[in-house]
Amino acid sequence: MRILGIETSCDETAAAVVEDGAAILSSVVASQIAHAKYGGVVPELASREHLRAIVPVVRLALEQAGTTLDHLAAIAVTEGPGLVGSLLVGITYAKSLCFACNLPLIAVNHIEGHIHAVVLEAGAAIEYPALALVVSGGHTHLFEVREGFIYRLLGKTRDDAAGEAYDKVAKLLGFGYPGGPIIDQLASHGDPRAVKFTLARMKGNTLDFSFSGLKTAVLRWVEARDMTAEIEARRRSQRTSAPDFLPLTPQPTLDLLASFQYTVVEELLRRASVCIEEIGARSFIVSGGVASNAGLRTTARAARLGCPVFFPTPALSTDNAAMIAAAAFPKFRAGHFADFSLRAQANLALA
Repeated sequence: MRILGIETSCDETAAAVVEDGAAILSSVVASQIAHAKYGGVVPELASREHLRAIVPVVRLALEQAGTTLDHLAAIAVTEGPGLVGSLLVGITYAKSLCFACNLPLIAVNHIEGHIHAVVLEAGAAIEYPALALVVSGGHTHLFEVREGFIYRLLGKTRDDAAGEAYDKVAKLLGFGYPGGPIIDQLASHGDPRAVKFTLARMKGNTLDFSFSGLKTAVLRWVEARDMTAEIEARRRSQRTSAPDFLPLTPQPTLDLLASFQYTVVEELLRRASVCIEEIGARSFIVSGGVASNAGLRTTARAARLGCPVFFPTPALSTDNAAMIAAAAFPKFRAGHFADFSLRAQANLALA
């Protein structure tokens, strides 16, 4: 039972073929590097890049899987959340293929895809109910996951997502975009307790997240010091990797990065720990681009959370289409198909 997955929610054009919801036969991802000079994703540019890449990416995914459109059971596509223009490219192409080949169309929530990236690899090792932390550049959500993939939202970010905070701090300090992986690597050279940041206290739902205050605290720390020359030196260097940036990053800045990362991880796991106890979780799933963060992985695995912790491999942490095809398999078996009225939804909730 082979399903072709298509993912175009942000700035990666991805296609993959997954068999029986468990075996990845191919996974192709075309990342857009054109956004780096703008310091973030430009929606119009992302849409145009998807238009250029979608046909060759899907063709390559089919070739690597050793299959054709005639041998597919269905085509799955991300319907949201994401950038509307980007989503439209994938949805329109998926509809066209389904119409031409008389294949069923399956709509997949991007956040559910990230959860299935872990399920795809861990399989039966995950016991339910599970707590899922989806943490990336666009999302920071906590879900209770019950058997049959029934979801209940427990907490979410009220402003910046965790990955977004990483990238904004990296841009502020002259590390470029995307800067999250660079901060993660440089943080290991600093003292995580050197700079004391206040943890966010939430009114209303105490399981919600807020990272805008932490980002502002970093800005104030920078403004209180004469760091202009240091930051400009990094910006002019055109360097793109953490080892290259290390000689241009004094110890106080390394301590700042380590303290920033320590606080983000503390915020994520503090709320996750409360949720695990509250719902009696038997597994803890961490997914999304920030799931690749070494600090988060190490701390979560060392913490006494009361249940096993599952992370996806780095290749399945960031946006990919294998997770979309995997999430579509239970929908295929249940007969949950979409029709050609399917549209892009920028703020689609997972329910």
